[in-house]
Amino acid sequence: MTQELLTTLFGWMAVLNIAVLLFSTLMIVLLQEWAVTVHGRMFQMEPPEVRRAYFRYLANYKILTLIFCIIPWLALKLV
Repeated sequence: MTQELLTTLFGWMAVLNIAVLLFSTLMIVLLQEWAVTVHGRMFQMEPPEVRRAYFRYLANYKILTLIFCIIPWLALKLV
C-alpha cells in the first residue's frame, strides 16, 4: 500500500465516521424523549441512566474516531 492510498483510506474513514457521529448526535437530540422511553423499557433503565449512556456512547465514538481515523490521516498528510 502506498502512502497516497493510505491517506485516502483514512480520509474516507474519517468522513464516514464523522457522518455517523453527526447523524447519531442529531437523532439523539431530536428524538431524545422517544428514544429514552424505548431504550429505557428495552433495557430496564431509568431515563437518567439512558441519557448518561447516550452521552458515553457519543463521547467514546468521538474519541475513537479521532484516534483511529483523524490522527492517522493528519499524520499521513503531514509526512
